[in-house]
Amino acid sequence: MRFPSLSAAALLSVCLAWPVLAQDGPGGVIQNQFEAFRADDLPRAFSHASPMIQGYFRTPENFGRMVEQGYPQIREPGEVRLLELREVGGRLVQRLQVLDVRGVPHLFDYEVVQTEEGWKINGVRYVGPPPASV
Repeated sequence: MRFPSLSAAALLSVCLAWPVLAQDGPGGVIQNQFEAFRADDLPRAFSHASPMIQGYFRTPENFGRMVEQGYPQIREPGEVRLLELREVGGRLVQRLQVLDVRGVPHLFDYEVVQTEEGWKINGVRYVGPPPASV
């Protein structure tokens, strides 16, 4: 795992805090949003989005339509695996592998931000399929 612009002390603190981050931090908010999508609870899924995302989409229904149309693997996910958490250009990004309803794997990068209410999802980028194993 490579953190290009983190100091040694910051890297150590991220590594030591990884179990907590996965449960209560960036990984936790992402897992909670997936649970909300599985339960078809759009208001709860929307609550895990950052204030910027909430301001842009304005309602859980608008947000849900965008996710359904743009990210069907996220709206109706199969298995979700948290992969590496890394810092990219000053932003914290969590990589995920999501299996779609047919069992096909897809990679996503979730940008997460710390707010007064805790960790929130500030954006998602589709990376593509995982690299083929040799």
